[in-house]
Amino acid sequence: MASRVSLKAKGKSSKGSKAAEDRSASECLKEWTTWAMRKAKVITHYGFIPLVIIIGMNSDPKPPLSQLLSPV
Repeated sequence: MASRVSLKAKGKSSKGSKAAEDRSASECLKEWTTWAMRKAKVITHYGFIPLVIIIGMNSDPKPPLSQLLSPV
């Protein structure tokens, strides 16, 4: 009574080389652009505040970290 695990591929599945040849350049560009924008969104989301802290700590009057993190 063991259950079988079925492995299904996510996304577009290409069966054979004909499916890969049918994709136009605009579809490839659209897919690459979507992928790049998703990665840029994640990088911007997690990298903005650390970037501000690093820039603030390297400014001319060196403030302490507590002063950079306080909202005042």
